[in-house]
Amino acid sequence: MRVLGVESSCDETGVALVDADASGVPRLLAHALHSQIDMHQAYGGVVPELASRDHIRRVLPLAQQVLSQAGCALGSVDVIAYTRGPGLAGALLVGSGVACALGAALGKPVLGVHHLEGHLLSPFLASDPPEFPFVALLVSGGHTQLMRVNDVGQYELLGETIDDAAGEAFDKSAKMMGLGYPGGPALARLAEFGDASTFELPRPLLHNGTLDFSFAGLKTAVRTQLLKLGSNVCEQDKAHLAASTQQAIVEVLVKKSMAALKLTGLKRLVVAGGVGANARLREMLNAECAKRQCRVHYPELALCTDNGAMIALAAAMRLQRGIASASRDYAFDVRPRWDLAAA
Repeated sequence: MRVLGVESSCDETGVALVDADASGVPRLLAHALHSQIDMHQAYGGVVPELASRDHIRRVLPLAQQVLSQAGCALGSVDVIAYTRGPGLAGALLVGSGVACALGAALGKPVLGVHHLEGHLLSPFLASDPPEFPFVALLVSGGHTQLMRVNDVGQYELLGETIDDAAGEAFDKSAKMMGLGYPGGPALARLAEFGDASTFELPRPLLHNGTLDFSFAGLKTAVRTQLLKLGSNVCEQDKAHLAASTQQAIVEVLVKKSMAALKLTGLKRLVVAGGVGANARLREMLNAECAKRQCRVHYPELALCTDNGAMIALAAAMRLQRGIASASRDYAFDVRPRWDLAAA
């Protein structure tokens, strides 16, 4: 079974082809990705209308590129999967519209996929894939969640952010420091030259006995510290503040993840989403899991951001287990807000 996956939920257009048999983890045959970072940099963030228009330009050439890399004809695809939500409504409509149009033209079934489920399952394409059950730390864009995952489609929410997500805390703090877009990677690069102990920043909800997150207060503390430093803040102080900010975010993510492992009694942690590429987060999680004799799994670095491979994979794994059916009803809708536990 060959599944072509299309991802267009925000500012990256991704297409991929996976091959799946009745058992075993689906195999990635090829994938291609176009990032809109350069286009949105001038605006300091994603402009939804521009994102949608760019998806229209990119998705079919990327599909052709993927099929060429895989050495497969379009007619050999068995199922076409697409991101149904959550995400930007206009961007989602582009991917779903193209996927359903292709399905109708080829007479192939289509399947809408939850974007976060794609992230959650993406480590199964890594060289060291996890096994069920596990605790998942989802840190993608506006989402920060801890979940118990018993199998595909069996997700129990353990905790989530009550305001800003970790990715938003990275991006908004970086923007206040004048680091541009995308802020998270820029802040992490600057943090390499700073001392994380320089500034005392809050760790919200760290000791409140729940697995929920809150990063809005940290963002406010960063702004307050910048005001204290004044308009002529030197680059070294900015690096120290970047390191202190990163350390505060990462420490909360790590300690809450360890608490989730303890609560569930599980010995396996999966980290997925764009923030999962953060080197400091991986360093601290690796160390803490080693202390507790737990395993931690990540996606390949190229698959941490939004991509078509995770969408094709999620669709294939659902189809393998018989918990979803691809459809030849090509009337589509999208779900910009969609709870993963209800997917």
